[in-house]
Amino acid sequence: MKKSLVGLLVASALCFGSAAHAADADFLKSLEGNWAGKGSVKVDADSSPINVNCKFASDTTASSMALDGSCTGLVVVSRDIGANIKTDGKSYTGTYIGSSTGPAGLSGKRSGNALNLGIRWASDVNGDRKAQLRLEKVGDNGMRLTTTDKDPATGKSVVISDINLRRL
Repeated sequence: MKKSLVGLLVASALCFGSAAHAADADFLKSLEGNWAGKGSVKVDADSSPINVNCKFASDTTASSMALDGSCTGLVVVSRDIGANIKTDGKSYTGTYIGSSTGPAGLSGKRSGNALNLGIRWASDVNGDRKAQLRLEKVGDNGMRLTTTDKDPATGKSVVISDINLRRL
């Protein structure tokens, strides 16, 4: 009896793990394609936002996503931005490219239609090396990228970037 209970528990764990991984695969697949949109970006926590126009291409597999693109603001300033993210069915990890400090580490989890990822900058930004990135699927053809960080002067969370994209 004990052996069959252990076997049942192991089989159940494997089934639930596969179901979670399948849900992640469907979620990632829904983010594949070409995207364009507008938003705002701050250089640091206490600066005024700059309006930006962005274009991205997203390639996905069942367990990963590569998001590559660029955002242009003030007509002449452009920055390449990207993220490479993978999942093991429980959590997400990866790298963000586009910060002036160099590549940044990403880690977090999916909650419904959003990835909530902690950012670990290569060096201090706004007084520390931590921030948050939320990549949210909005309807069938929308994606929203929001970065928040703490204002070193107040300790309050502020939106550093907010970009709304539509599938092309």
